[in-house]
Amino acid sequence: MKNSSLESGIFIDSDEDVENDQHKYLNDGNDSDCSNYSNERKPSNYNMAWPQSYRQSIDLYGSVPSPNIGFLGTTSLSRLGSSFISSSLTRRQTLEILQPEKKSLLQPTEEEQLRHTLLPSQLSRKSSIRKDPSKVSHEVHIPGQCTFGQAVLNGINALCGIGILSTPYAVKEGGWVGLSILLLYALFSYYTGLLLRYCLDSSPGLETYPDIGQAAFGTIGRVIISIILYMELYACCIEYIIVESDNLSTLFPNAHINLGGIEVNAHILFAILTALALLPTVWLRDLRILSYISACGVIATVLVVVCLIWVCLVDKAAIDDSQGTTTLNLATFPVAMGLYGYCYAGHAVFPNLYTAMANRNQFPGVLLVCFAICTSLYCAVAVVGYSAFGEGTHSQFTLNMPQHLVAAKIAVWTTVVNPFTKYALSLSPVAMCLEELIPPNHPNFNIYSKLIRTALVISTLAVGLSVPFFGLVMSLTGSLLTMFVSLILPAACFLSIRGGRISSFQVALCVTIIIVGVVSSCFGSYSSLAEIIEKLFG
Repeated sequence: MKNSSLESGIFIDSDEDVENDQHKYLNDGNDSDCSNYSNERKPSNYNMAWPQSYRQSIDLYGSVPSPNIGFLGTTSLSRLGSSFISSSLTRRQTLEILQPEKKSLLQPTEEEQLRHTLLPSQLSRKSSIRKDPSKVSHEVHIPGQCTFGQAVLNGINALCGIGILSTPYAVKEGGWVGLSILLLYALFSYYTGLLLRYCLDSSPGLETYPDIGQAAFGTIGRVIISIILYMELYACCIEYIIVESDNLSTLFPNAHINLGGIEVNAHILFAILTALALLPTVWLRDLRILSYISACGVIATVLVVVCLIWVCLVDKAAIDDSQGTTTLNLATFPVAMGLYGYCYAGHAVFPNLYTAMANRNQFPGVLLVCFAICTSLYCAVAVVGYSAFGEGTHSQFTLNMPQHLVAAKIAVWTTVVNPFTKYALSLSPVAMCLEELIPPNHPNFNIYSKLIRTALVISTLAVGLSVPFFGLVMSLTGSLLTMFVSLILPAACFLSIRGGRISSFQVALCVTIIIVGVVSSCFGSYSSLAEIIEKLFG
């Protein structure tokens, strides 16, 4: 019997839908409940179009098993996350027992398809990408093995990055009222994360964000979404360069060098040295070690937060208290919107995180825990940092911390070390998508690969030196890119793929999210660009 709108809440599904979806898996050529999507929008092989390397590169973030956290894997937490949205979502089973394989270049016969469909879901799925050892040796693909706790750690590691450094600055730009925008984005981003999962379940073969874009809007949708995702990763690498330059020059303010009569100050010097130090990590073909080390990013984030609280509450370090704080700052409020939006730039990883879970019904609970923890950290840092430093708050709170304090030194050095484990992981997906343009058997592939990766590092250095404004670059990235990745595109893809099978309430909610995302993107991008131009040429 169909579930009513009141029973299912935000998601509406039914046992008939599940049966029809299962029937579609077993009879690929027959009609099903999903047949209302046109063949043009739902191609037979999602993974043949560019970029084919997206899955294996993003798996470095979402599929690396972290130490098992037992207390996070409780059944009650999983049920809480699921029931928070709807009761039908957890009953849906997400077709795990009939999970399809990726389609290979040679299509299997009908008999082989039937045999594969009856296999248990725990069997490893074969990659559809042709394996060239020189190109995919750093693939980390561990399907269906992540526990609840491992998925939570991977999710927090993807969500809670360098964006936390700027949350006190975001309060300064928008005032205390701006924290309501942070909470609004948290709710909307959590919901759109579930929409991505719902899109993945709509058709066999969907496993990544670009796959969802292709299912919703064809090959053009796949390419556009991929470009936006890669631009977001590229912008993150620029931020890493700026972070290193700002914090190292704070530790060693008198560092400088004279090159042929040209005086190179500490900011430029450390930016160049950082790029040179990061270049060998970008050349690596096997990034699994860096991926495991970067999983410690959760510990690093918590350590930096603890250091800030210690400095502000225990050491009671603060700047001139007379500067006070602001309730609402309309002039720069859009900049704060971009900064808050950047805090939830993790949706590129969510599809991979979902397909890597052993029990996919726990995914809503995983997202709930991730967003609850990350939002709590963001709010704590924003309140403590802005209360202590007031209107003198810098774009990175580590720059406000008195360097003679031990806790401040720990926070700064942790901030300095962390990007060295994440820069290559962020830039490699961009490099790999460009490497796909090189013929796979080209004798000079390795040379061209190193040239591409070197050029990308140099370009991030050049942009970081040209626009060395951490907060404004982050706000621009959050407004121009993250709003699309986290809010606009998930809702748009969901409406395109599932539009004929959802309630008017769901449609209204998705449209509202799209409108909020578009408005935030327009105002935030304009305000950030205006301030960047003013700082450069004003």
